[in-house]
Amino acid sequence: MMSNMNFNFFMNDVVVTARNEAKEAGFQELTTPDEVDTALTKEGTTLVLVNSVCGCAGGIARPAANYALHKSDVKPEHTVTVFAGQDKEATEKARSYFTGYPPSSPSFALLKDGKLLTMIERHEIEGSEPIEVVEKLQEAFKEHC
Repeated sequence: MMSNMNFNFFMNDVVVTARNEAKEAGFQELTTPDEVDTALTKEGTTLVLVNSVCGCAGGIARPAANYALHKSDVKPEHTVTVFAGQDKEATEKARSYFTGYPPSSPSFALLKDGKLLTMIERHEIEGSEPIEVVEKLQEAFKEHC
C-alpha cells in the first residue's frame, strides 16, 4: 500500500504534468477569480479548458485541444485554463460564466466578449476518441470564431 506521503508526491506530479500540458498547448493558466474575470471579459473569442487530473483530461481533452489549436485555420483569439479540484475559486468563477451548464471537468467553454457561446461537456469527451473531440472543437471554432 502506498503511504500518504508517496501518494501526495504522486498526485503533485500528476497535477504538475496536467498544468504543463495545458500551458505547452498555449493555454494561459488562471488561478484566481480576478484573473478569470479579466480573461473571460476580454473582447473577442476565448476558449476555456476546465482541466482536471482524470484520465479523460490527459488522454483525450488536453491532446485534442492542443491538436485542434495547432491544426485549425480558424481559432479563438484567447485560450485559458482553470484547474478543477486545484484552483477551486478560479474554477468556480469560470463556471459562473457557463450559465445553464452543470459543473463538468474536463470541459471546454467558448465565449465571446464574456458571453457563453457553446460548451463541450465531460460526457461529450469521456469515452470519445481524441479526434472526435478535435472535430467538435474545430466545428465550434468555425461557427463562432
